[in-house]
Amino acid sequence: MKFAAVLSVLILGLSSSAFALREIVIVAKDGKFAPDMVELAVDEKVELLVKNEGTDAEEFESIELHREKVIPPGKSARIKIGPLKAGTYIFFGEFHPETAKGKIIVK
Repeated sequence: MKFAAVLSVLILGLSSSAFALREIVIVAKDGKFAPDMVELAVDEKVELLVKNEGTDAEEFESIELHREKVIPPGKSARIKIGPLKAGTYIFFGEFHPETAKGKIIVK
């Protein structure tokens, strides 16, 4: 009985870590995103951790990715994306559209 319990824990632990998404941190601050370019492999799934280190709210938005999320100052948001086909996917800050621009390049 103990062996079965240990085996279950090991299998659950392996399966959860085997499916963990790569995390990519993007910082929103002073009306800009950093980094403003991210590269992914075709069919890769990732989780963007968008941190707002600015003093105003910012909205991460991408028409191509069908994602939008308002992030209050000092807060973070997790945004899952992928798998994606090869191409360039634009994202921008809705509250600073002239300066908060970025792209995800999938190769």
